[in-house]
Amino acid sequence: MPSDARSLWESLSAAGPPAGRLYGPHALAALADLAHASSLGGRLEELRDRSVILTMKNQLRAALAMIELDGVARRMVLCPPDLAAEHLGAVVREAAADACVYDADGAPAELPALQTRIGARAQLAPLSGTRRSSRATEWILLTSGTTGAPKLVLHTLASLTSALDAAARPAPGTVVWSTFYDIRRYGGLQIFFRALHTGSLLLSDPAEPVIEFLARAAAAGVTHISGTPSHWRRALMSGAAGTIAPRYVRLSGEIADQAVLDSLRATYAQATVAHAFASTEAGVGFEVRDGLAGFPATLLGAGGAVELAVSGETLRIRSAGTAQRYLGEAAEALRSPDGFVDTGDRLEERGGRYYFMGRRGGVINVGGLKVHPEEVEAVINAHPWVRMSLVRARRNAITGSVVAAEVVLAEEGDGRGERPPAEALTRELAESCRRTLAPHKVPAMIRIVPSLEVSASGKLVRPLA
Repeated sequence: MPSDARSLWESLSAAGPPAGRLYGPHALAALADLAHASSLGGRLEELRDRSVILTMKNQLRAALAMIELDGVARRMVLCPPDLAAEHLGAVVREAAADACVYDADGAPAELPALQTRIGARAQLAPLSGTRRSSRATEWILLTSGTTGAPKLVLHTLASLTSALDAAARPAPGTVVWSTFYDIRRYGGLQIFFRALHTGSLLLSDPAEPVIEFLARAAAAGVTHISGTPSHWRRALMSGAAGTIAPRYVRLSGEIADQAVLDSLRATYAQATVAHAFASTEAGVGFEVRDGLAGFPATLLGAGGAVELAVSGETLRIRSAGTAQRYLGEAAEALRSPDGFVDTGDRLEERGGRYYFMGRRGGVINVGGLKVHPEEVEAVINAHPWVRMSLVRARRNAITGSVVAAEVVLAEEGDGRGERPPAEALTRELAESCRRTLAPHKVPAMIRIVPSLEVSASGKLVRPLA
């Protein structure tokens, strides 16, 4: 974005009216229309210098509100649609929110009792006055942790778009982006900014079946699309992945193992398949385009806009994309004194390449020996009849825990022929694990299941330790 732009709208309109569109499941909006129209019913000025919480379920309305509020609101809090009602009050207090924007046709029952409440609509109404950016807005993102209330992470537009500034980008108007992510989470927000500055964006809907989403993406001519590995595995399982023909396919948010990378390269032979690492706190770390899991060790200590380091087996990042701090009176420090953020993601170096082994707190303890679930899943997922798997701990009277695995199988077709019986496949998977892994890492039980739960953030739901 232009270095002198004070707001997102100024950045988008610096060279004239933006040409892109935002596509929702049931409506669309032309970005150029925001020059003289608003989704906030003529009440934008009521939100100037306020701390505004966005509680909409509808992504299109949220997208329009974010563009309008940046440069106007003092603070903008992006609540994902799955935020638990019991956490909303704490979010309002910690963000010092004094206004909220909600879906005009579906206000939630738990809508906070704030001084100003405005209903947003996808149908734009004439703008009252001229758009005016008066300040740098704080962007507050919520972490997607599995326990307790989410943390509130403070970003600026500059930190959120730092990776966009550094990236080589297509000419404006030449691409149609889409993402399985919700744009109020960090991964989706990154695609949101890229799409606004280079073309159009087709938004997803959590209630929409994968097949219908992909059909909409095909109809819109999507050229660039992103999601977590779990998102992509579900797309591959749907049988409809081939309905789109993107030029660029991106994975992030979870470990991208070799099996899913190979499947996507086979499905989208003409596309660049890339996997990226990013976190809400640390920002974007890197993108890998060589088709291999992990990342080259040469990225560490290479200098540049993003600095990577490994300490205590976990990845640390320092860059202009790092968040400013956590909100809240008792909030912990987000950065270490040297400016690095410890991501908590464990790495192992093999043959000049680093591989992600899982989260620091996600280890299974088998008789005092550590097992990273993701390492076992990568071995299981490499089997041609496996689409996805989940490895978890199972209680054991002798070792405390043993490894157990749940496996979703691929459907017949795509040249695979007839699928072997489940019993034969579980034996093959166990034997593959015995050949590849240390004995304590081999699953004591492998169970075939019809599906695995994926969270609203697009990640496998893992049981609490």
